[in-house]
Amino acid sequence: MGCFMRKYTVQAKLSAVRDYCAGEAGLRDVAHRHDVDFSSLRQWVAAYQVHGPAALEVKKVQHYSAEFRMSVLKRMREEQLSYRQVAALFDIRKFNIVGDWQRRYDEGGENALLSQPRRTGSTKKMPKPPGPAQPLLPDESRSRDELIAELNQLRLENDYLKKLDALVQKKRAAQQKKRKS
Repeated sequence: MGCFMRKYTVQAKLSAVRDYCAGEAGLRDVAHRHDVDFSSLRQWVAAYQVHGPAALEVKKVQHYSAEFRMSVLKRMREEQLSYRQVAALFDIRKFNIVGDWQRRYDEGGENALLSQPRRTGSTKKMPKPPGPAQPLLPDESRSRDELIAELNQLRLENDYLKKLDALVQKKRAAQQKKRKS
């Protein structure tokens, strides 16, 4: 594929994802068959399983609030999710941004998540030694909106797990049917 990022149409993404979800071939085979990047296909499938076809549409550049970033990191830590998994769960298209948030949080605590990282090529200052990480707030001291946002995320995850279970059952049934034939 080379060093450049290739843009895929929504229809191409959807076609590859649906082919994979049919359960007849693995990610690598489907990626090869549709001439798409394997890593991209894996990301599309994860997002599609949680958010449906809308997850594959072109999305404007997002600017995430510090509260949102903290909720993503908290969820990732509590459930021991990978960057890819938590990105799919929260509909974050570029999963590696979660790693950036984690690094910034580890280096500077919650305050480090308040500002956007600089994207200019200017010289960087020497990093400050990391201070102790600030613990997350207990439920009693969180706002109603934060708790509602977490509840919505939990509902979303529950739906994701149900869909994932259904897909696993469907794949097993297809494999058993294949063995019988």
